[in-house]
Amino acid sequence: MAGDVRLTPVNEETLEPLLSVAAAEAEPDEVMPPVEAPAGWSQARREAFREFHRASFGGLDGPTRTVMFAIHAGDEVVGMIRMSRTDTPGSVETGMWLGRSARGQGIGMAALQALLDEAVRSGASRVVANTTSGNGAALAVLSRCGAVLRSDGSAVRAELRLDC
Repeated sequence: MAGDVRLTPVNEETLEPLLSVAAAEAEPDEVMPPVEAPAGWSQARREAFREFHRASFGGLDGPTRTVMFAIHAGDEVVGMIRMSRTDTPGSVETGMWLGRSARGQGIGMAALQALLDEAVRSGASRVVANTTSGNGAALAVLSRCGAVLRSDGSAVRAELRLDC
């Protein structure tokens, strides 16, 4: 499955399939910022998910300075990976989530490698990611892609140099 992974910018066409996989295979706090809404995938939380992603339709040069990519494995949308400009020139920040059924298949690794290619095309020379020491899957993917990991208690910051 990991050999057939591709990224497409999240837009109106990919937004509903992305929401479907999020609602079926992830918890809201795994895939979006917290919002004041009833617990679970309530209608209010679904609308907040849509608005959160629509805010980034402008891409790296838009108001959020973020491009979100739907992660496709074969013909299915299975998760999202984002790239955001930081205040440090040449640096972008990333984060990703996958639906439960897509985890443990190498899709996260393939998605991060595809994002690193996108980062190079955008002119970035460094990608950073923030996670927790308990997120073993993220730490493994970041390490396999060559990230330098720095831990500060439960917080972990990863840095990937794009010396191309």
